[in-house]
Amino acid sequence: MFQATRRRLALWYTSVTAVLLLLFASGVYLYVRSTLIERIDDTLNHVVEVVERSLVIESATTNSEQFRINIEATFRDNADAVDDDHIDLEWFSPTGELLWSTLSEPLGLPVHPNRTGETVRVIRDSDAINGQDYTPLLLRQVTERVEMGRQVLGYLRVSHPWFEVTKPIRQLIFDLSLGTGLMVFSVALCGWFLSGKAMEPVRESYQRLKQFTADASHELRSPIALIQTNVQVALTDPELAETSGASAKYYQQLTVIERLTQRLGRLVDDLLFLARQDSGIVQPCFAACPLDALLMEVVEEQMLPATEKNITLSLHLIEPPETHNPQLSDDWFTLQGDWNQLVRLFTNLIVNAVHYTPPGGKVDVELERVAAPHTSRTALLQVKVSDTGIGIPESALPRLFDRFYRVDPARTHAASTLVATPTGSGLGLAIAAAIVENHHGQIQVESTLHKGTTFTVTLPTSSEF
Repeated sequence: MFQATRRRLALWYTSVTAVLLLLFASGVYLYVRSTLIERIDDTLNHVVEVVERSLVIESATTNSEQFRINIEATFRDNADAVDDDHIDLEWFSPTGELLWSTLSEPLGLPVHPNRTGETVRVIRDSDAINGQDYTPLLLRQVTERVEMGRQVLGYLRVSHPWFEVTKPIRQLIFDLSLGTGLMVFSVALCGWFLSGKAMEPVRESYQRLKQFTADASHELRSPIALIQTNVQVALTDPELAETSGASAKYYQQLTVIERLTQRLGRLVDDLLFLARQDSGIVQPCFAACPLDALLMEVVEEQMLPATEKNITLSLHLIEPPETHNPQLSDDWFTLQGDWNQLVRLFTNLIVNAVHYTPPGGKVDVELERVAAPHTSRTALLQVKVSDTGIGIPESALPRLFDRFYRVDPARTHAASTLVATPTGSGLGLAIAAAIVENHHGQIQVESTLHKGTTFTVTLPTSSEF
């Protein structure tokens, strides 16, 4: 239990830290990426401004009101200035025709003004000849429309390689991934260590509580047994057995004390059993256990109380099919388990069934070997204890195996008047669940109010199909 809690705490520490680190890394990535793009856009816009200031504008020869750009005089010096910065210039006519470019091969992209910057993907014809693999060229571009008055002189497009962004971004992603992974791994180790430190006081308190319960239950057995012995000795006094006077009154009181000490003794035994199971003081002694013979003994022991209540108690064994291997027939109902614990388990279930079944009812015990899930090669033994008793309210089923939990008799309405008032401690089913858990089995309950209840116990065996 503590190891599972420690793992959950460490997992929560790691998960929360991983989410926070991912958010932080994503924020850093987006900030750096936007900063790089903004820097490139500023550079491109600056180049546009420089080129615009250096444009050589001349009057057209045919019309003095028309102007044109002297391309040779304008871009002769600019080409050298931008070459070192990996910036390419393109000059287009007012109709979109490429007139001058620093690129070795035209991009073939349509011209449209865009001063805010855009990322374009260029596929050059020379890179895709004969279906060969090629890598698209990514560029960051700014396109400016150059005007003089109402006359459009042309378009200036400035391009910058996108690898100036992708290269540092890839390195940043690698660094962030590596750093985040190392941090998550470190937090996982720290979380495991810190969760262990946090669980130490809880574990110590829990161990002391279990030890106290076990010790107290063990120490209570002696005085209870002594009281019960003295009461039984007193009840054997012939003078006290007189039916008149004070002796009869004392005899009745001693009888009540004996009954109460017996009930208290059973309660202490149950508490001692659960305390030892919780603390692991006593480990179950597993051995080959024929479940059919065990159930026969338990049913035989409970046959007298059932007969006194006019209840039919029966045991039904579903034998193996005729096609089954006869060599395994003798061990068909044998499992590896603790005989004493299993006797206590099925005694509790059958006693409850007899107790909560009205006179004239039936209690059926059925033993069957069932197929195991496909993920397991171990066979399963299934025991069903069914009765025609007063039933259990549906709202009480989830808490039925809780310690000291008992169903309110008033919830069973009129059916509760047909059975005796329960005198148990509310630990019987909790003990049954603990025994089933020790044997790595399952216990389930189905009940219909006023019709009956069925407890199904499934236990694995060491035998294989």
